[in-house]
Amino acid sequence: MEIIASSALVVGLLGLLLSVVALRRVSAGKRRTGVEALPEDVHGLRQEVAALRAEAQDALRHLAVVRYDAFGDMGGHLSWSLALLDDGGHGVVLTSIHGRSEARTYAKSITGWSCEQQLSPEELEAIEHARP
Repeated sequence: MEIIASSALVVGLLGLLLSVVALRRVSAGKRRTGVEALPEDVHGLRQEVAALRAEAQDALRHLAVVRYDAFGDMGGHLSWSLALLDDGGHGVVLTSIHGRSEARTYAKSITGWSCEQQLSPEELEAIEHARP
């Protein structure tokens, strides 16, 4: 009976030892997989950030509005000029001039922070305020 109990104890200890070794291997494998996967994730995130930055350069994200009185007999700053420009200074200036009986709206194309058409002082001011 002693032999059976001794052999059962040895088999039990051997099973315990094997399960501890297996558990350590699984734990070590998980840690390695997590660390090895991290650089791929970071590389992917860096690529996504670079793509977003490239797209943002073309976005009309530099904005400025100048409000003013186009005519001396009217108050309230009803007229305005709005500059919508990207990082390179390309975009448009919209101007709306309001009088007593009519309103007119103009759009002028901007390239490299300047325009081929003559700009009003208010339009120039809007472009300067929009410049980063």
